[in-house]
Amino acid sequence: MPPASKRKKAEGQWALGYREPLNKNEELKKNDDGLNVRRRIIDIYSKNGFDSIDPADLRGRFRWMGLYTQRRPGIDGGKTGALTDEELEDRYFMMRIRIDGGQLDVRSLRTIADISTRYARGTADITDRQNVQLHWVRIEDVPAIWEALESVGLHTTEACGDVPRTIIGCPLAGIADDEIIDATPQLRDIHDRYIGSPEFSNLPRKYKTALSGCSSHCTVHEINDVAFVGVVNEEGETGYQVFVGGGLSTNPMFAQSLGVFVKPEQATEVWHGVTSIFRDYGYRRLRNRARLKFLVKDWGAEKFREVLEKEYLGYSLPDGPEPAAPRPERDHVGIHRQKDGNYYVGFAPRAGRVNGELLGIVADLAERYGSGRVRTTIEQKMVILDVPEENTEALAAELAEHDLQVRPSTFRRQTMACTGIEYCKLAIVDTKHRAMKLIDELEERLPDFDQPLSINVNGCPNACARIQVGDIGLKGQLVVDENGDQVEGFQIHLGGQLGASFGKKVRGLKTTSAGLADYIERVVRNYDKQRDEGETFAAWVQRADEADLK
Repeated sequence: MPPASKRKKAEGQWALGYREPLNKNEELKKNDDGLNVRRRIIDIYSKNGFDSIDPADLRGRFRWMGLYTQRRPGIDGGKTGALTDEELEDRYFMMRIRIDGGQLDVRSLRTIADISTRYARGTADITDRQNVQLHWVRIEDVPAIWEALESVGLHTTEACGDVPRTIIGCPLAGIADDEIIDATPQLRDIHDRYIGSPEFSNLPRKYKTALSGCSSHCTVHEINDVAFVGVVNEEGETGYQVFVGGGLSTNPMFAQSLGVFVKPEQATEVWHGVTSIFRDYGYRRLRNRARLKFLVKDWGAEKFREVLEKEYLGYSLPDGPEPAAPRPERDHVGIHRQKDGNYYVGFAPRAGRVNGELLGIVADLAERYGSGRVRTTIEQKMVILDVPEENTEALAAELAEHDLQVRPSTFRRQTMACTGIEYCKLAIVDTKHRAMKLIDELEERLPDFDQPLSINVNGCPNACARIQVGDIGLKGQLVVDENGDQVEGFQIHLGGQLGASFGKKVRGLKTTSAGLADYIERVVRNYDKQRDEGETFAAWVQRADEADLK
């Protein structure tokens, strides 16, 4: 076996002197910075049309501008892995709008609504990283969309790609009654300094940041590449604990605490240091081993902290406390008091699916009943802020008229779905429509069930909908039905818990898409019948007989 230094060099770490392209993605990034594609989109591709786009830009650098080609209609899931990108893709784009911290106002929300209606056939989805995704976008319209977004302080830069993706933050930052620290200044500082900067436009893989002082831990720090979590030290000072190396996909890992205390004024510098470690020491040889979590797993938190302090910060960070335990439900759905005496109203679309017209209505309601401030959440929900107490029920009633539920059922509140085969080239099965139908079916079959229960629906193994940390995680795949036909279905993960354990896979436990509601009804009834007082679904799964899980 070669010595350790040789093995590390073989991973393509820049800091060890290995900068040669090791795969097609690394070669593409070396040939031209992904940020440079913006100018070509404006000057060439939007004027000359889809056929003028260089394939290296189309299937590579476009991501740096938040653009992916979407799936061509009519291609079934059995062909997902068999066809090339050229065969799978349509001549239209998914566009991801960055909404760092989930922060919107009436002007920005109305602008998104207008873009959706005018340029995206009315489509809009709230994602589980606080973004809005549009579909059916033509390359000819992209410059006009960018101009409209940028006029209200939004953009799509680095919404995808091997870059710092959207920085997620608590939607109640600065207003929550029980907030530990308002992370908004640090979030904005990092965004303004480094998003769109060539300094971090060539990372080994995508890089996800969470920054929050929310006592509910709504930004799920356990599964981000880097996360700053609000804490209070022994001296009573508020600051952050830092976690690194979280991520799901096909090789899930929880983030590890660095055990430090970071003052608010240090947060940007520490983020810069962690991100620089990823850029310089991250693995670039194999794409499926290039996320930060693999480096953190190999190094451990102690070495990572040592390298951060000695090579990048130039000073030692004091030890810091771990965050308090999160609440059972981390979302911000419902009517709750703000620290200024007003209220926020959080509501649930079905599986994040909205549209341009609906977003315009939300903007109108936010203006009429509140101050006009609106937030998106990482649970595919939305929140209207600054509502006087006397307006809360009238707002809840108007939202309900548009099927936006302020007091949703467990199934509406906690069902999440990725984009799925409708638009995604990686997907094998339908997710959005299946999840929306599932919500309706379960509400009808189990109208009195009121325990927390998350159902995460994913169209492929990549875990965009966080299947491994849901109570019931559904991984899309093709299965064989009772007639011997290959049909859409799901492998089932049970009892996942953020920061504690990944979902349990019971041998052979799969269901067809058509039989999904029957399966979930059966297992939920078993849980409801057998659970002890206060026992969570995840805890019950660990002790339940295997027969009761099937």
